[in-house]
Amino acid sequence: MMPDPIFDPDAWGLTPRQADLTARMRALATEKFAPRAARHDREAAFPTENFADLHEAGLLGICIPEEEGGVGADLKTYMLAAAEIGRACGATALTFNMHVSSCLWTGALLDRLDLDPAIHEAQRAARRLHYRRILDEGRIYAQPFSEGGAAAAGFKAFGTTALKVEGGWRVTGKKIFASLSGHAHYYGALCTGLLHPGDEPSRRNTMYLAVPADADGVRVEGDWDPLGMRGTVSRTLLFEDVFVPEEAELMPMGVYPSAARRWPHMFMTLTPAYMGIAQACYDFTVAYLRGEVPGTPPVKRRMYATKQMAVAQMRVMLEQTKGLWFQAISEARPDPSKDSLMRAWAAQHTVMENANELAQLAIRTCGGQSMLRSLPLERLYRDSRCGSLMLPWTAELCLDMLGKGALYEPGETDG
Repeated sequence: MMPDPIFDPDAWGLTPRQADLTARMRALATEKFAPRAARHDREAAFPTENFADLHEAGLLGICIPEEEGGVGADLKTYMLAAAEIGRACGATALTFNMHVSSCLWTGALLDRLDLDPAIHEAQRAARRLHYRRILDEGRIYAQPFSEGGAAAAGFKAFGTTALKVEGGWRVTGKKIFASLSGHAHYYGALCTGLLHPGDEPSRRNTMYLAVPADADGVRVEGDWDPLGMRGTVSRTLLFEDVFVPEEAELMPMGVYPSAARRWPHMFMTLTPAYMGIAQACYDFTVAYLRGEVPGTPPVKRRMYATKQMAVAQMRVMLEQTKGLWFQAISEARPDPSKDSLMRAWAAQHTVMENANELAQLAIRTCGGQSMLRSLPLERLYRDSRCGSLMLPWTAELCLDMLGKGALYEPGETDG
């Protein structure tokens, strides 16, 4: 049975385009992704079939601009649609985000920045090649980010480097927890650009390069057997003197730091997976207490006051989470106000923490039988626990930024 939308178009004032895309994504996720989610989790297997379905449905290019042949969804529209995937399969939503971000960052976000016209035109010419690969061939782009240090959080230069050579770049480095490892066709890697050997690495010289998965020197190593989000297959990715041509520049040197500073909401795109999980925990609890979960006896448990109070508590938490998140993504734009940015940090923290809190409440409310691995709640609980750890805005970093932002104005010190 098709569930109601997470965000009802009339109640939340969605545009016809937003309503249509979320409905299409909800149907695909419910009919195709949800039935496969348990197997992908159990086997720690990448959801390859789901990406094929997204391509067939014309949604693999959801954030590719319309003038380039894509759907042209902006950040808010994409995130509303992606939450419907997270409701069905968290791992698919999270890996799809890695793919989509390669298009969103190089498309809608950059198009609203006042870049130098020559740089912008060169970037647009380069991105067309990558967009055609996605639209015509169903190519998947990953977005390896973390390196085990402070670079992913924005505090230092990336250790992965791209040295300028004739005709392109030589990429060397390592990315950890690199989702889609071994399954993406291209790795959209953030690197520190070096014009000459021995140059001092600088965050100002960050580049975004599409490294072909089959290029000489690209290697995936290590096992993937984590607590949750097992279908992301986030293994270690090694670049060993990998040559990539100049056309691989998704963002030329120096563009990413400006985009990250001026478009901070771009780092919220991890949250739709967890917004969907939060909704799924509530949905399961209601269906379970009503005796409507497939595979379980049709036994109603809704008549107990303790169950009713627990569901009420879950509903309050879910509505609080949805309301703050929806407001934050509605404000996404270049150069947001300090107040808007702080709301984004608060929304990020709230979604990531409340998804797991709702999963815990669901387990306590439904009872021991709900923890059987034949039912989705146990997987939802494990998947939800991973959200607070996600860079660049972990739960702890959000609190740190909120505290400092509340008590200090830019440039203020206690010296």
